Amino acid sequence: MLKNIHEDIKTIFEKDPAVKNTLEAIFCYPGLHAIWMHRIAHFFYKKREFLTARLISHLNRFLTGIEIHPGAKIGRRVFIDHGMGIVIGETTEIGDDCLIYKGVVLGGTTLEKTKRHPTIGKNVVIGTNASVLGNITIGDNVRIGSSSVVVSNVPDNSTVVGIPGKVIKTEKPTSLLEHGKIPDPVADAVNFFIKEFSMLEEKLKNISHEKDVFSDKKNELEKLKEKLLEEFADSLPNE
Repeated sequence: MLKNIHEDIKTIFEKDPAVKNTLEAIFCYPGLHAIWMHRIAHFFYKKREFLTARLISHLNRFLTGIEIHPGAKIGRRVFIDHGMGIVIGETTEIGDDCLIYKGVVLGGTTLEKTKRHPTIGKNVVIGTNASVLGNITIGDNVRIGSSSVVVSNVPDNSTVVGIPGKVIKTEKPTSLLEHGKIPDPVADAVNFFIKEFSMLEEKLKNISHEKDVFSDKKNELEKLKEKLLEEFADSLPNE
């Protein structure tokens, strides 16, 4: 137990550059408090003391703004940064070393009493306000961009963005999620069409220029023809 507490505090220093000292980490991080209270609630849940577990979970939500169902399984060294508005469903499973930002929803898509929430792999980063819905599997080392909505399985070492979430990169990340550097497929598509349009516009200008040159040459030839006809009019046979 003490080992887990030490790991939790150490994780804050590894994943949040804003923390200044241990006391600040212990007293001023609601994400840390939410994890600790969830462990207590989960203990009672496994003992089938469901009401006690839910009451602790409800108190957790009241104090931290983070709603974690006591049935959810959360691994070691999971860090919830800020955390306000996070919802984690009953059958959710979260692997070790994950980083979850505020507003994230790990929700279900069915009313059946089955595994209806996502399974999150190890070392996964879920960006602000992202939603991961249904009984799907998110692989290890995945990065989910802010506000993405993920409704299907995601392979290991992937980056996912968009609504619905689409895998846009499949290579192991070298650092934690940098929100400003997440690829934007929509912007890429728009830039592609702008580039193509610019090339087409340049080609049309060239064609227009060539047409003007051709018209000038044609006029010169017409004038030369008229001049030749005038000069050699007497030599030409009569029609």
